[in-house]
Amino acid sequence: MAVTFKDVSNAADVVRDHVERTPTKLSRTLSRISGAQVFLKFENLQFTGAFKERGALVKLDSLLPSERESGVIALSAGNHAQGVAYHAKRLGIHATIVMPRFTPNVKVEHTRVLGAEVLLVGDDLEQARAHAHELARTRGLVLIHPYDDERVIAGQGTIALEMLEDQPEIDTLLIPIGGGGLISGNAIAAHGIRSDIDVVGAQVDSYASMRQVMRNEPVDCGGATIAEGIAVAQPGKLTVPIVREHVRDILLVNDEQIEESVRLLLEIEKTVVEGAGAAGLAALLRHPDQFAGRRVGLILSGGNIDPLVLSSIIQRGLVRSSRLARIKVELRDVPGVLAEISRIIGEADGNVVEVHHQRAFTTAPLSRAEVLFVLETRGDDHLAKIIETLQEAGFPTHV
Repeated sequence: MAVTFKDVSNAADVVRDHVERTPTKLSRTLSRISGAQVFLKFENLQFTGAFKERGALVKLDSLLPSERESGVIALSAGNHAQGVAYHAKRLGIHATIVMPRFTPNVKVEHTRVLGAEVLLVGDDLEQARAHAHELARTRGLVLIHPYDDERVIAGQGTIALEMLEDQPEIDTLLIPIGGGGLISGNAIAAHGIRSDIDVVGAQVDSYASMRQVMRNEPVDCGGATIAEGIAVAQPGKLTVPIVREHVRDILLVNDEQIEESVRLLLEIEKTVVEGAGAAGLAALLRHPDQFAGRRVGLILSGGNIDPLVLSSIIQRGLVRSSRLARIKVELRDVPGVLAEISRIIGEADGNVVEVHHQRAFTTAPLSRAEVLFVLETRGDDHLAKIIETLQEAGFPTHV
Protein backbone atom coordinates (compact mmCIF):
# COMPACT_ATOMS: atom_id res chain seq x y z
CA MET A 1 0.00 0.00 0.00
CA ALA A 2 1.57 3.31 -1.09
CA VAL A 3 1.32 6.17 1.42
CA THR A 4 -0.77 9.04 0.05
CA PHE A 5 -1.57 12.60 1.05
CA LYS A 6 -5.03 11.36 2.11
CA ASP A 7 -3.35 8.92 4.50
CA VAL A 8 -1.47 11.82 6.11
CA SER A 9 -4.67 13.86 6.31
CA ASN A 10 -6.45 10.95 8.01
CA ALA A 11 -3.51 10.59 10.39
CA ALA A 12 -3.92 14.24 11.33
CA ASP A 13 -7.44 13.45 12.54
CA VAL A 14 -6.01 10.67 14.72
CA VAL A 15 -3.26 12.70 16.38
CA ARG A 16 -5.37 15.82 16.89
CA ASP A 17 -5.89 16.43 20.62
CA HIS A 18 -3.60 13.50 21.50
CA VAL A 19 -0.17 14.88 20.63
CA GLU A 20 1.11 18.41 21.08
CA ARG A 21 0.55 20.77 18.18
CA THR A 22 4.05 22.14 18.52
CA PRO A 23 4.83 25.69 17.39
CA THR A 24 6.58 26.68 14.17
CA LYS A 25 8.49 29.92 14.70
CA LEU A 26 10.83 32.16 12.76
CA SER A 27 14.33 32.37 14.24
CA ARG A 28 15.63 35.86 13.50
CA THR A 29 19.13 35.11 14.76
CA LEU A 30 19.57 31.82 12.90
CA SER A 31 18.18 33.52 9.81
CA ARG A 32 20.85 36.21 10.09
CA ILE A 33 23.61 33.63 10.62
CA SER A 34 22.54 31.34 7.76
CA GLY A 35 21.37 33.79 5.12
CA ALA A 36 18.00 32.04 4.87
CA GLN A 37 14.69 32.62 6.63
CA VAL A 38 14.71 29.82 9.21
CA PHE A 39 11.49 28.43 10.67
CA LEU A 40 11.80 25.93 13.53
CA LYS A 41 9.25 23.21 14.29
CA PHE A 42 9.68 22.36 17.98
CA GLU A 43 8.93 18.63 18.08
CA ASN A 44 11.28 18.43 21.08
CA LEU A 45 8.32 19.83 23.03
CA GLN A 46 6.22 16.66 22.62
CA PHE A 47 5.31 14.95 25.90
CA THR A 48 7.83 12.18 25.24
CA GLY A 49 10.35 14.67 23.88
CA ALA A 50 10.26 13.62 20.23
CA PHE A 51 8.14 13.36 17.07
CA LYS A 52 8.05 9.55 17.21
CA GLU A 53 4.82 9.42 19.16
CA ARG A 54 2.88 10.71 16.14
CA GLY A 55 3.56 7.64 14.00
CA ALA A 56 3.30 5.30 16.98
CA LEU A 57 -0.16 6.62 17.83
CA VAL A 58 -1.47 6.35 14.25
CA LYS A 59 -0.27 2.74 14.03
CA LEU A 60 -1.70 1.79 17.44
CA ASP A 61 -5.02 3.43 16.63
CA SER A 62 -5.32 1.29 13.47
CA LEU A 63 -5.11 -2.05 15.30
CA LEU A 64 -8.04 -4.45 15.32
CA PRO A 65 -9.62 -5.29 18.70
CA SER A 66 -7.98 -8.74 18.61
CA GLU A 67 -4.57 -7.17 17.94
CA ARG A 68 -5.02 -4.73 20.83
CA GLU A 69 -5.88 -7.64 23.06
CA SER A 70 -2.73 -9.52 22.05
CA GLY A 71 -0.45 -6.53 22.66
CA VAL A 72 2.36 -4.89 20.73
CA ILE A 73 6.13 -5.06 20.65
CA ALA A 74 8.72 -2.55 19.47
CA LEU A 75 12.46 -2.43 19.11
CA SER A 76 14.02 0.86 20.16
CA ALA A 77 16.81 2.35 22.23
CA GLY A 78 15.06 5.68 22.71
CA ASN A 79 12.33 7.88 21.27
CA HIS A 80 10.24 5.26 19.44
CA ALA A 81 10.14 3.18 22.62
CA GLN A 82 8.74 6.05 24.64
CA GLY A 83 6.21 6.99 21.98
CA VAL A 84 4.87 3.44 21.75
CA ALA A 85 4.86 2.98 25.53
CA TYR A 86 3.02 6.23 26.20
CA HIS A 87 0.22 5.84 23.68
CA ALA A 88 -0.17 2.09 24.20
CA LYS A 89 -0.83 2.70 27.88
CA ARG A 90 -3.26 5.50 27.05
CA LEU A 91 -5.15 3.15 24.70
CA GLY A 92 -5.09 0.22 27.13
CA ILE A 93 -2.70 -1.90 25.05
CA HIS A 94 0.11 -3.89 26.66
CA ALA A 95 3.45 -2.88 25.16
CA THR A 96 6.71 -4.81 25.22
CA ILE A 97 9.85 -2.88 24.31
CA VAL A 98 13.09 -4.64 23.44
CA MET A 99 16.23 -2.58 24.03
CA PRO A 100 19.91 -3.48 23.65
CA ARG A 101 21.75 -3.95 26.92
CA PHE A 102 23.88 -0.84 26.29
CA THR A 103 20.83 1.46 26.35
CA PRO A 104 21.37 4.32 28.85
CA ASN A 105 19.52 3.68 32.09
CA VAL A 106 17.66 6.99 31.90
CA LYS A 107 15.96 5.88 28.65
CA VAL A 108 15.15 2.47 30.08
CA GLU A 109 13.53 3.97 33.17
CA HIS A 110 11.60 6.59 31.20
CA THR A 111 10.11 3.82 29.06
CA ARG A 112 9.19 1.73 32.10
CA VAL A 113 7.59 4.72 33.80
CA LEU A 114 5.39 5.14 30.72
CA GLY A 115 3.99 1.66 31.35
CA ALA A 116 5.86 -0.70 29.03
CA GLU A 117 7.48 -4.04 29.78
CA VAL A 118 11.15 -3.46 28.95
CA LEU A 119 13.44 -6.32 27.94
CA LEU A 120 17.20 -5.69 27.70
CA VAL A 121 18.55 -8.15 25.14
CA GLY A 122 21.68 -8.30 23.00
CA ASP A 123 24.85 -6.28 22.69
CA ASP A 124 23.63 -4.28 19.69
CA LEU A 125 20.50 -3.33 17.80
CA GLU A 126 20.73 -6.29 15.43
CA GLN A 127 20.66 -8.81 18.28
CA ALA A 128 17.81 -6.92 19.94
CA ARG A 129 15.92 -6.80 16.63
CA ALA A 130 16.20 -10.55 16.17
CA HIS A 131 14.80 -11.12 19.65
CA ALA A 132 11.92 -8.70 19.07
CA HIS A 133 10.89 -10.47 15.87
CA GLU A 134 11.10 -13.84 17.61
CA LEU A 135 8.89 -12.62 20.47
CA ALA A 136 6.40 -11.15 18.02
CA ARG A 137 6.14 -14.56 16.35
CA THR A 138 5.95 -16.72 19.46
CA ARG A 139 3.68 -14.45 21.53
CA GLY A 140 1.48 -13.26 18.67
CA LEU A 141 2.38 -9.61 19.26
CA VAL A 142 1.98 -6.84 16.70
CA LEU A 143 5.35 -5.36 15.76
CA ILE A 144 5.38 -1.53 15.69
CA HIS A 145 8.22 -0.63 13.34
CA PRO A 146 9.93 2.71 13.98
CA TYR A 147 9.91 3.83 10.34
CA ASP A 148 9.11 1.09 7.80
CA ASP A 149 5.32 1.09 8.17
CA GLU A 150 2.69 2.93 6.12
CA ARG A 151 0.75 4.27 9.09
CA VAL A 152 3.87 5.28 10.97
CA ILE A 153 5.05 7.20 7.90
CA ALA A 154 1.65 8.88 7.56
CA GLY A 155 1.69 9.84 11.23
CA GLN A 156 5.08 11.51 10.95
CA GLY A 157 3.81 13.48 7.95
CA THR A 158 1.36 15.39 10.14
CA ILE A 159 4.31 17.60 11.15
CA ALA A 160 4.50 19.20 7.69
CA LEU A 161 0.73 19.77 7.63
CA GLU A 162 1.05 21.83 10.80
CA MET A 163 4.19 23.66 9.64
CA LEU A 164 2.67 24.75 6.34
CA GLU A 165 -0.59 25.77 7.97
CA ASP A 166 1.26 27.93 10.49
CA GLN A 167 3.92 29.25 8.07
CA PRO A 168 2.60 28.86 4.50
CA GLU A 169 5.52 30.87 3.08
CA ILE A 170 7.96 27.99 3.74
CA ASP A 171 9.42 26.83 0.40
CA THR A 172 12.02 24.32 1.63
CA LEU A 173 12.00 21.53 4.20
CA LEU A 174 15.34 20.30 5.59
CA ILE A 175 14.73 17.08 7.52
CA PRO A 176 16.94 14.59 9.40
CA ILE A 177 17.10 11.08 7.95
CA GLY A 178 17.69 7.81 9.77
CA GLY A 179 15.49 5.04 8.41
CA GLY A 180 13.52 7.56 6.39
CA GLY A 181 10.10 7.56 8.05
CA LEU A 182 10.18 11.22 9.07
CA ILE A 183 11.27 12.65 5.73
CA SER A 184 9.01 10.28 3.76
CA GLY A 185 5.83 11.26 5.55
CA ASN A 186 6.61 14.96 5.49
CA ALA A 187 7.66 14.98 1.84
CA ILE A 188 4.35 13.36 0.87
CA ALA A 189 2.46 15.86 3.01
CA ALA A 190 4.36 18.88 1.69
CA HIS A 191 4.00 17.90 -1.97
CA GLY A 192 0.33 17.18 -1.41
CA ILE A 193 -0.05 20.84 -0.46
CA ARG A 194 2.41 22.38 -2.93
CA SER A 195 4.35 20.40 -5.49
CA ASP A 196 7.08 23.03 -5.74
CA ILE A 197 8.30 22.70 -2.13
CA ASP A 198 11.93 21.62 -2.06
CA VAL A 199 12.61 18.68 0.30
CA VAL A 200 16.20 18.01 1.38
CA GLY A 201 17.51 15.43 3.82
CA ALA A 202 20.32 15.60 6.37
CA GLN A 203 22.37 12.61 7.50
CA VAL A 204 25.39 12.20 9.73
CA ASP A 205 28.36 11.16 7.60
CA SER A 206 29.06 7.96 9.55
CA TYR A 207 25.51 6.69 8.88
CA ALA A 208 24.78 7.93 5.35
CA SER A 209 22.85 4.79 4.41
CA MET A 210 19.93 6.50 2.64
CA ARG A 211 22.26 8.74 0.63
CA GLN A 212 24.37 5.74 -0.34
CA VAL A 213 21.30 3.81 -1.49
CA MET A 214 20.06 6.84 -3.45
CA ARG A 215 23.41 7.01 -5.24
CA ASN A 216 23.58 3.25 -5.82
CA GLU A 217 26.69 3.03 -3.64
CA PRO A 218 27.56 0.21 -1.22
CA VAL A 219 26.09 0.86 2.22
CA ASP A 220 28.95 1.38 4.63
CA CYS A 221 27.96 2.66 8.07
CA GLY A 222 29.20 2.32 11.60
CA GLY A 223 30.88 3.85 14.61
CA ALA A 224 29.80 6.10 17.45
CA THR A 225 27.92 9.32 16.79
CA ILE A 226 26.18 11.97 18.85
CA ALA A 227 23.24 11.63 16.44
CA GLU A 228 22.28 8.13 17.57
CA GLY A 229 18.63 8.80 16.71
CA ILE A 230 19.50 8.75 12.99
CA ALA A 231 22.30 6.19 13.19
CA VAL A 232 20.48 3.67 10.99
CA ALA A 233 22.59 1.28 8.93
CA GLN A 234 19.79 0.19 6.58
CA PRO A 235 16.92 2.44 5.42
CA GLY A 236 13.40 1.11 5.11
CA LYS A 237 12.02 -0.81 2.15
CA LEU A 238 9.00 1.49 2.08
CA THR A 239 10.91 4.70 2.60
CA VAL A 240 13.54 4.31 -0.15
CA PRO A 241 11.14 4.72 -3.10
CA ILE A 242 9.40 7.64 -1.40
CA VAL A 243 12.71 9.40 -0.90
CA ARG A 244 13.67 8.70 -4.53
CA GLU A 245 10.48 10.37 -5.72
CA HIS A 246 10.19 13.31 -3.35
CA VAL A 247 13.63 14.28 -1.97
CA ARG A 248 15.95 16.43 -4.08
CA ASP A 249 19.19 15.80 -2.21
CA ILE A 250 20.68 14.42 1.00
CA LEU A 251 23.39 16.49 2.68
CA LEU A 252 26.00 15.13 5.07
CA VAL A 253 27.20 16.64 8.32
CA ASN A 254 29.71 15.46 10.90
CA ASP A 255 29.50 15.18 14.67
CA GLU A 256 31.34 18.45 15.30
CA GLN A 257 28.84 20.37 13.15
CA ILE A 258 25.94 18.70 14.95
CA GLU A 259 27.46 19.54 18.34
CA GLU A 260 27.75 23.18 17.33
CA SER A 261 24.11 23.22 16.18
CA VAL A 262 22.95 21.75 19.51
CA ARG A 263 24.87 24.52 21.27
CA LEU A 264 23.48 27.24 19.01
CA LEU A 265 19.89 26.11 19.56
CA LEU A 266 20.45 26.10 23.31
CA GLU A 267 22.16 29.48 23.33
CA ILE A 268 20.02 31.29 20.75
CA GLU A 269 16.60 29.65 21.00
CA LYS A 270 16.88 28.47 24.62
CA THR A 271 15.74 25.01 23.51
CA VAL A 272 17.33 21.61 24.11
CA VAL A 273 17.68 19.20 21.19
CA GLU A 274 19.41 15.85 20.82
CA GLY A 275 22.02 15.24 18.16
CA ALA A 276 19.59 13.91 15.56
CA GLY A 277 17.29 16.87 16.15
CA ALA A 278 20.06 19.31 15.25
CA ALA A 279 21.09 17.61 12.00
CA GLY A 280 18.91 19.86 9.83
CA LEU A 281 20.41 23.05 11.25
CA ALA A 282 23.90 21.57 10.90
CA ALA A 283 23.24 20.90 7.20
CA LEU A 284 21.89 24.42 6.70
CA LEU A 285 24.99 25.97 8.25
CA ARG A 286 27.33 23.56 6.43
CA HIS A 287 25.77 24.26 3.01
CA PRO A 288 24.49 27.87 3.24
CA ASP A 289 24.78 28.55 -0.51
CA GLN A 290 22.08 25.98 -1.24
CA PHE A 291 19.55 27.82 0.94
CA ALA A 292 20.48 31.50 0.65
CA GLY A 293 17.37 33.65 0.47
CA ARG A 294 15.03 30.68 0.86
CA ARG A 295 12.36 30.13 3.52
CA VAL A 296 13.54 26.95 5.21
CA GLY A 297 11.58 24.81 7.66
CA LEU A 298 13.65 22.76 10.11
CA ILE A 299 12.17 19.99 12.25
CA LEU A 300 13.77 19.82 15.69
CA SER A 301 12.85 16.17 15.87
CA GLY A 302 13.72 15.43 19.50
CA GLY A 303 15.17 16.74 22.72
CA ASN A 304 16.09 13.60 24.65
CA ILE A 305 19.77 14.22 25.21
CA ASP A 306 21.81 12.93 28.14
CA PRO A 307 22.63 15.84 30.52
CA LEU A 308 26.29 14.80 30.68
CA VAL A 309 26.50 14.83 26.87
CA LEU A 310 24.85 18.25 26.79
CA SER A 311 27.31 19.52 29.40
CA SER A 312 30.24 18.30 27.29
CA ILE A 313 28.80 19.97 24.17
CA ILE A 314 28.53 23.27 26.01
CA GLN A 315 32.11 23.06 27.29
CA ARG A 316 33.52 22.04 23.89
CA GLY A 317 31.58 24.82 22.19
CA LEU A 318 33.01 27.38 24.58
CA VAL A 319 36.49 26.09 23.76
CA ARG A 320 35.91 26.27 19.99
CA SER A 321 34.79 29.88 20.28
CA SER A 322 37.70 30.72 22.65
CA ARG A 323 35.30 31.76 25.39
CA LEU A 324 36.96 29.02 27.41
CA ALA A 325 40.69 28.78 26.74
CA ARG A 326 43.77 27.14 28.18
CA ILE A 327 47.02 29.05 27.93
CA LYS A 328 50.54 28.09 28.98
CA VAL A 329 52.72 30.81 30.47
CA GLU A 330 56.47 30.47 31.13
CA LEU A 331 57.78 32.39 34.15
CA ARG A 332 60.66 32.73 36.56
CA ASP A 333 60.05 30.41 39.52
CA VAL A 334 60.28 33.06 42.23
CA PRO A 335 57.75 34.45 44.74
CA GLY A 336 55.29 37.01 43.44
CA VAL A 337 55.49 36.23 39.73
CA LEU A 338 52.34 34.09 39.66
CA ALA A 339 50.43 36.89 41.38
CA GLU A 340 51.77 39.35 38.79
CA ILE A 341 50.49 37.20 35.90
CA SER A 342 47.09 36.84 37.56
CA ARG A 343 46.95 40.63 37.96
CA ILE A 344 47.69 41.16 34.25
CA ILE A 345 45.00 38.69 33.22
CA GLY A 346 42.49 40.34 35.55
CA GLU A 347 43.27 43.85 34.29
CA ALA A 348 42.72 42.53 30.74
CA ASP A 349 39.23 41.37 31.85
CA GLY A 350 40.07 37.67 31.69
CA ASN A 351 38.61 35.41 34.36
CA VAL A 352 40.83 32.65 35.76
CA VAL A 353 38.91 29.39 36.17
CA GLU A 354 41.78 26.98 36.92
CA VAL A 355 45.53 27.20 37.57
CA HIS A 356 48.06 24.35 37.28
CA HIS A 357 51.61 25.22 38.31
CA GLN A 358 54.10 22.81 36.64
CA ARG A 359 57.60 22.40 38.03
CA ALA A 360 58.35 18.71 37.47
CA PHE A 361 56.44 17.96 34.26
CA THR A 362 58.12 20.54 32.03
CA THR A 363 61.15 20.92 29.78
CA ALA A 364 61.75 24.49 30.92
CA PRO A 365 65.07 25.34 32.65
CA LEU A 366 65.27 24.56 36.38
CA SER A 367 64.94 28.22 37.32
CA ARG A 368 61.70 28.56 35.40
CA ALA A 369 58.25 26.98 35.56
CA GLU A 370 55.18 26.66 33.38
CA VAL A 371 51.69 27.59 34.52
CA LEU A 372 48.53 26.44 32.77
CA PHE A 373 45.63 28.87 33.09
CA VAL A 374 42.08 28.02 32.09
CA LEU A 375 40.38 31.32 31.30
CA GLU A 376 36.94 32.63 30.52
CA THR A 377 37.12 35.25 27.75
CA ARG A 378 34.81 37.10 25.37
CA GLY A 379 36.12 35.22 22.34
CA ASP A 380 39.00 35.04 19.88
CA ASP A 381 39.90 38.75 19.82
CA HIS A 382 39.79 39.06 23.61
CA LEU A 383 41.97 35.97 24.07
CA ALA A 384 44.51 37.32 21.55
CA LYS A 385 44.63 40.60 23.49
CA ILE A 386 45.30 38.79 26.79
CA ILE A 387 48.14 36.80 25.22
CA GLU A 388 49.60 39.95 23.64
CA THR A 389 49.50 41.75 27.00
CA LEU A 390 51.29 38.90 28.78
CA GLN A 391 53.97 38.68 26.12
CA GLU A 392 54.56 42.44 26.23
CA ALA A 393 55.09 42.06 30.00
CA GLY A 394 57.83 39.52 29.32
CA PHE A 395 55.91 36.28 29.81
CA PRO A 396 56.10 33.84 26.86
CA THR A 397 52.51 32.65 26.33
CA HIS A 398 50.66 30.42 23.90
CA VAL A 399 47.31 28.64 23.68
